[in-house]
Amino acid sequence: MYVEYMKKQLQEAFSPSQLEVIDESYKHVGHKGAGKGGHYKVRIVAEAFANKSRIEKHRMIYKVFDDDMPDKIHALAIDASN
Repeated sequence: MYVEYMKKQLQEAFSPSQLEVIDESYKHVGHKGAGKGGHYKVRIVAEAFANKSRIEKHRMIYKVFDDDMPDKIHALAIDASN
């Protein structure tokens, strides 16, 4: 399952104290682009995000999945904190 892959990648990149990855693709069935890549929500707490702006945190996470967008990930909602 792709959620497990995402969790593994985030664990390796950030060693988070809390991590949740939710597949929300079912909410987007029939939407334009829904057939190519999934819709996911990430909630992550990691010290790597200390003193980082919201944009910096998002860029850090997007970098982990650079090779997966847009083929495997169409949309990614992020809630990142330290």
